[in-house]
Amino acid sequence: MDSYHVLVVEDDKEILEGVGIYLKNQGYTVFKASNGAEGLNIMEKEEIHLAIVDIMMPGMDGITMTMKLREKYEFPVIMLTAKSEEIDKVTGLNIGADDYVTKPFTPMELLARVNSHLRRYSKYLNVLEEKIEDNVYVIGGLELNENTVQVTVDGNPVKVTPLEFKILALLIKNPGRVFSAEEIYEKVWNERAVATDTIMVHIRNIREKIEINTKNPKYLKVVWGVGYKIEKQ
Repeated sequence: MDSYHVLVVEDDKEILEGVGIYLKNQGYTVFKASNGAEGLNIMEKEEIHLAIVDIMMPGMDGITMTMKLREKYEFPVIMLTAKSEEIDKVTGLNIGADDYVTKPFTPMELLARVNSHLRRYSKYLNVLEEKIEDNVYVIGGLELNENTVQVTVDGNPVKVTPLEFKILALLIKNPGRVFSAEEIYEKVWNERAVATDTIMVHIRNIREKIEINTKNPKYLKVVWGVGYKIEKQ
């Protein structure tokens, strides 16, 4: 791939231009939009590998845009938030964003997040392309297939994000073993754990997708004060 395509959606023209310049200097191809509707329109025309999306925008905001893009696209989404938007951060992660950066941020902080998510996404795309046999893991009615990057429960397909797939793969390959949030972060993100609160949100999302009763889960269990595990059946 010659260059990754990054979409920046931000109504503040100074931030939009500034982020665009830093990304271009890193060798990325940049597409820019000033609201969610414009961003979605660009996605229809261009192949996008990562989106940086401001939460508060006129017209269509970042939360609505992320909900809509997750209906069709799997690429990573980093949300830009103000310190006063704590609730929106959690909402963003719940509806499919992968990460958030709080304003004001340094260019290096944002670039580090972009590079990290694109590294992980490129590995996810490689898994889609490769045909490896026997990478199928089954616990009761829960099945994870690394060949097709698919998850099913009782034969019914479950739509998970690339990050959710990686977290679930880690747990299902080690049934009964308890992983702390820090361990999950380091094994999935491939870097030292710095912000493990996002793990809790991703775990909750996975549970809602694979469990019939989230209050009495069959597969994904919390070991209070320790971490998470996939229960042996």
